[in-house]
Amino acid sequence: MAYQFTLSIVLPATPEAIYRAWLDTRRHSAMTGGAAVMSSQLGAQVTAWDGYISGTNIELVPGERIVQTWRTTKFSAADPDSTVTVQLQGTAEGTQLTLTHANVPDGHLGYEQGGWQQHYFEPMHRYFSRLTHSRSASAKAKSHKAKKTSPRKHAAVRKSAAKHRIVKRAPKKRASNKRPARKRSGRS
Repeated sequence: MAYQFTLSIVLPATPEAIYRAWLDTRRHSAMTGGAAVMSSQLGAQVTAWDGYISGTNIELVPGERIVQTWRTTKFSAADPDSTVTVQLQGTAEGTQLTLTHANVPDGHLGYEQGGWQQHYFEPMHRYFSRLTHSRSASAKAKSHKAKKTSPRKHAAVRKSAAKHRIVKRAPKKRASNKRPARKRSGRS
């Protein structure tokens, strides 16, 4: 008999960023570490984890909800597809992702007992944390650069430099060590 379970995690990203990453081939692969073929088109066929998972997009609400049929290579031919529902809700810390996996075949307890956490939630948390950190570092660098090049600061630096400027001048001509020739008197 099939069963369902629900898992949840808070990720350091916006609901829109998670939605886009889940449905984008390159981003989905990067955030999970397994090759994926994804699409943001309703009815599109999708695969994840190097073909271990296959399914179809059956409901897409941008930034809020993704529903896909899923089956793994461990499902028997008699097992119907399971359904994965990803619900995204913005929070102060980022996004609460609530995943409901329904119609899971009997005996497939590994998905609930660590599979989702190990192969999705943990890698996704690392992926979005790195993105958040790199965006934060980039913003700080831009802010620092902007502060460094602000017109007011440039004016103050120029004024200070002018105040303390050392002016180099051409050296004065030194008088020759030779004494001027004396006028001779009429003596011989």
